[in-house]
Amino acid sequence: MFSRIAHRRLLLLRSSRPPTVLIPRRGLVAAPKPGDGPLMERRPDRALPNVEATRFRWYRTLPTFLAIVAACSVAIFNYQKLSSPVVSSTMYALRHSQKARDYLGDEIYFKNQIPWIGGEINQLHGRIDIKFKVKGTKDSGLMRFASNRPTAKGMFETTEWSLETTDGRHIDLLDGADPFSAIRVGGDLDDLDAEEDVSATRGFRK
Repeated sequence: MFSRIAHRRLLLLRSSRPPTVLIPRRGLVAAPKPGDGPLMERRPDRALPNVEATRFRWYRTLPTFLAIVAACSVAIFNYQKLSSPVVSSTMYALRHSQKARDYLGDEIYFKNQIPWIGGEINQLHGRIDIKFKVKGTKDSGLMRFASNRPTAKGMFETTEWSLETTDGRHIDLLDGADPFSAIRVGGDLDDLDAEEDVSATRGFRK
C-alpha cells in the first residue's frame, strides 16, 4: 500500500515539471578575410583574429623611417645654407666678374634646379668654405669660396674664390683685390653692441 502511494506521488511530481527545451548550439564563425566582401552583421560568438598575424612589425619600418628623417635633415641644412647671404653675395659677385663671364657667359645661375651647397658656413666661429655648381650661356663650372675671420672682432678675409671648369682648369677670380672686403658677412661685434644700446634707449627722452 505504501509503495503504491509513493509511486503515485512520484508520477505527479514528474508530470508537474516543465518540459525541457533543447537549445541548439551555434558553431563559431571564422573572422572575415580580405576579399570576403562587406560584413553585414557582427555575431557575438564570432572567432577572434589571430594576434600573431596582426602584430605590428616595427623593426621592418624603422630603417625606412630613419632614412626619411636623415634625408629631411640634410634637405633642411642645405636650404639654410642656400638662403644664406653668403651664397647670395658670392653669386652676385660672380655675375659681375669679368673672368667668370668670359668663361660662363651671361645669365649665370645655379646649375641644378635644386642646388646643393657643399661645405661649411659658420659665421659664429668665423669659418666659411663653400662650393656649388654654376652655369651660364657658354659653359658650367664649380665655384669655390673660402673666407675666415682672424679675430672675434675682425673682418672676414677671403682666402679663395675660384672657378673650376669642366675640363679641370682652375680660374682664380680674386685677381689681387678682394671683392668681398666691403661686405660684412657676419657683422662686427662693436656694431652689434651699438645697435643694442640704441634699441635699449629708443623711446626715451634725453
